[in-house]
Amino acid sequence: MRVLGLESSCDETGVAIYDSEQGLLADALYSQIALHAEFGGVVPELASRDHVRKLLPLIQQVLDRAGLVGSDLDAVAYTAGPGLAGALMVGACAGRAMAYAWDVPALAVHHMEGHLLAPMLEELPPAFPFIALLVSGGHTQLVRVDAIGEYRLLGESLDDAAGEAFDKAAKMLGLPYPGGPQLAKAAERGDVSRFTFPRPMVNRPGLDFSFSGLKTFTLNTVADCAGGGPLSDTDRHDIAAAFQDAVVDTLTIKCLRALKQESLTRLVIAGGVSANTALRQRLEARLAKVGAQVYYPRPAYCTDNGAMIAYAGCCRLLAGQREELSVQVRPRWPMNELPGLE
Repeated sequence: MRVLGLESSCDETGVAIYDSEQGLLADALYSQIALHAEFGGVVPELASRDHVRKLLPLIQQVLDRAGLVGSDLDAVAYTAGPGLAGALMVGACAGRAMAYAWDVPALAVHHMEGHLLAPMLEELPPAFPFIALLVSGGHTQLVRVDAIGEYRLLGESLDDAAGEAFDKAAKMLGLPYPGGPQLAKAAERGDVSRFTFPRPMVNRPGLDFSFSGLKTFTLNTVADCAGGGPLSDTDRHDIAAAFQDAVVDTLTIKCLRALKQESLTRLVIAGGVSANTALRQRLEARLAKVGAQVYYPRPAYCTDNGAMIAYAGCCRLLAGQREELSVQVRPRWPMNELPGLE
């Protein structure tokens, strides 16, 4: 089965074609970073309009790369949530319309399930069951995964997600948009031992997260260092290093706790923050000590992309799942509401 996957949940337009026998045939991604940079964050209306402009040219580009035409496709999968309502509607309407025109089935895909399954596109995918750490945008979740569609939420952020905390801390430090990657780059030049930042909720039982207090601690540290004046580069780099170390340590501690609680030895990390080098290195080192293994997608598939949507859609389409003609998107969509595969 050849599936066209469309991703338009936020500020990246992703298109891909996945073949159930040959694997990923082609993919393309357009990022709106430059568009939103002057505003310091995503402007939903601008994001929706840019998806309208870029989606069809990207679809044609991917078809050309794969050496296919629309009639060669067997199905269309599109992100239906969670995400920005207007942005989701662009991909959903285009996907449903093309499926109708080509007389092929269509499927609405859960954005976070796409991230969760992205490591399956790699040469050595994880076997079920495993623990998944999903760190994407406004989501930080630990999920037990027994099979596609069989998910049990173990813990989640009670306030700011890890990615949001990275972006807000970066803004406090005067770093440009997008903040998360810029903070990670600044941290590479910092002295991680200069400041001791708290590890939120690690001394409490359970697997939930909270990063709002860490954000406040960062704000106070910036104010103390600046003293009413500009922040020096040395202070900026040292604070970035301490902040990143605290987030990475917190995520690692909770992942180890989840693996122990569920008696599992495989961990998947996915979503934008999973591209963070410090997080990958810390998890690999700590999990190796307890005989566990960590899996993650290549950096290009950590951020939003069409490949993960095409793959996730293909899995469910092969199981016979389909959408009706009506188009519905769900800006808020709990993953535990997804049906399993029969």
